Amino acid sequence: MVKSPTKPLTLEEFLKLPETKPSSEYINGQIIQKPMPQGKHSKLQGKLVTGINEIVESRKIALAFPELRCTFGGRSIVPDVAVFAWERIPLDESGEVANVFHTYPDWTIEILSPEQSQTKVTGNILHCLKHGSRLGWLIDPGDRSVLVYPPKQQPELLQGEQEILPVPDLVSGFKLTVGQLFGWLKL
Repeated sequence: MVKSPTKPLTLEEFLKLPETKPSSEYINGQIIQKPMPQGKHSKLQGKLVTGINEIVESRKIALAFPELRCTFGGRSIVPDVAVFAWERIPLDESGEVANVFHTYPDWTIEILSPEQSQTKVTGNILHCLKHGSRLGWLIDPGDRSVLVYPPKQQPELLQGEQEILPVPDLVSGFKLTVGQLFGWLKL
């Protein structure tokens, strides 16, 4: 994680900067670059986006986006997976998906990388929940666990292979156990 050593920028100034690879986020006046995704992270992210979209996209219920910049509440963050209810997906003037999302995701999913701060990632999930997100997940491939963050409730730690991961109502057809989630890592 790289922090900018220069004087703090405003959110508006940050949004005018060129995008970085990997993405940088604007959190509490600081620019923090996300770590480069590694194999386990990328595999889980791809399977989650595909699996969620297979259930909801054709029925126009929701849409899952990988690495989508979401700017709201004074932050600009890039969740690993951001799921939006269909009617909340920002559109441009031609009726296509907008390039800029100035709103919170309905469901935010973060996959912890080995060198990433769990506190920073948790802070982003809590920020999403504070502004209207229906659920947050923090997936830790290192200890094969998922911290589930429902709004205005205590988080729940799921580690058992057969434990079913809760999902927001808008993707109720998406069923997944902890074992299935981490089973995606096997080839």
